[in-house]
Amino acid sequence: MVLATANPDKARELAAVLSATATGRAVELVGRPAGVPEVEETGSTLRENALLKARVLGAATDLPALADDTGLEVDALGGEPGVRSARYAGENATYADNVERLLREMAGVAPPDRGARFTTVVVLVFPSGEALEGVGVVEGRITEAPRGAAGFGYDPVFAPSADPAGRTFAEMDAAEKDRLSHRGAALRDLAAKLRDAVGTTGEEG
Repeated sequence: MVLATANPDKARELAAVLSATATGRAVELVGRPAGVPEVEETGSTLRENALLKARVLGAATDLPALADDTGLEVDALGGEPGVRSARYAGENATYADNVERLLREMAGVAPPDRGARFTTVVVLVFPSGEALEGVGVVEGRITEAPRGAAGFGYDPVFAPSADPAGRTFAEMDAAEKDRLSHRGAALRDLAAKLRDAVGTTGEEG
């Protein structure tokens, strides 16, 4: 399958989680071809954006295409940045730009009110047009300052509720993050549906 993402950090994480997720079938991952332009994310939901990216890459390669979209929803900000998480500080925003804006918007918000969640939708589109979808959600809170040097995106300011030590994703190694993260949960959900589909049809999919 071809990975639709143009983000190298996401590509590494997707590949790592998929390699650790048993599907009952060997899966060969193909990187996004250099000649395929970046897909404009015009959808109003995470699912729409993931489907859009997967369909474009699938049409360009004639391979099953895997795409994801992720949003960070912050309670104190009415659910923002949501579907625009990657572009929260502008169309060409860096990770640091987005984190800086988030912390600025959250200035003065007390710790009990800093609840947030990450949601990832992953979509696998086959050349036939059939699509399978996985969803992962992780609850947590926004820290008052960045912590940790690992990960990417909002990882330095997101502490998942499931970690008893209260660490941010950026304070965890890759394997620890994958076990707790929204992207890992979404891929495991997708893998289960793929196993069911293959088991039902007896085909390679």
